[in-house]
Amino acid sequence: MTLIDAHVHLYPTEANRDPAGWAAAAGESHWARLSTRRRKDGTPVQDFPSVDELLRAMDRAGVARSVLLGWYWEKPETCRWQNRFYAACVRQHPDRLSAFATLHSAAGRQGVLDELNASRDAGLTGLGELSPHSQGYRMDDPVFEAAMEFAGQHGLPVNLHVTDPDSRDYPGRVETPLQDFVRVARKFPRTTFVLAHWGGLLPLRGEEELPGNICYDTAASPLLYGQDIWRKFCARVAAERVLFGSDYPLNVYPKIDPRPNMDRLIAEAHRSELNADQLKAIVSGNARRLLKL
Repeated sequence: MTLIDAHVHLYPTEANRDPAGWAAAAGESHWARLSTRRRKDGTPVQDFPSVDELLRAMDRAGVARSVLLGWYWEKPETCRWQNRFYAACVRQHPDRLSAFATLHSAAGRQGVLDELNASRDAGLTGLGELSPHSQGYRMDDPVFEAAMEFAGQHGLPVNLHVTDPDSRDYPGRVETPLQDFVRVARKFPRTTFVLAHWGGLLPLRGEEELPGNICYDTAASPLLYGQDIWRKFCARVAAERVLFGSDYPLNVYPKIDPRPNMDRLIAEAHRSELNADQLKAIVSGNARRLLKL
């Protein structure tokens, strides 16, 4: 079965070499708070692999393609920096890597649209991972809304970071009111939204009929929920609206693995009691459809 990991992060060499130092110089304190911290036992929450190291990790796990997601940076220039890096990654490995563009509304409407056009021309095929709540602007910000309209016009899926309102506290945690995602999905019905991290369990929280243009990914699942989440979630949501995502290089099994890997979450998906059609849709079919692969 072909596997596609729809939620992976990667950074250029200058960030990998000295993540905390780079973040301080770049003014990206929120990223540093989330990405460079250590757990109580002293182990880092994530690694900072090179492109080649990512490809080797994919080979070990049997992942045919990864989707590189941007970050919710605090500076527009950092967004451009990552978008250019991802364009180079896709050029070098078009058979293994897809990538999404990131943005910040502080660039202004024309600046954001110019950046999205440039990223699309360079082969990037979506937007995200975005988090207006973390970046300091509202989801009804006119610049952000212009980007959502652009995504709908050009068939670009949008991945949005979602925090479960009932999840534990951690350094850098930002509240993301779930109704904000419902409102933006209703306002832009032509745009497909992928709510990361099981969408904060949005569809399991009530009887409200949610817009049909909302999908979900499984990123960081073991850090948030038990292994029964796959069965519980897909009992309420069609498997055709769920995408496998590991959140690599985040270590999502810190009590078991000293370093992050994709293998264990893939194995968890296979133990999930989903039927073969559901599993195939989640680990490959849905991403293929959204990305037109």
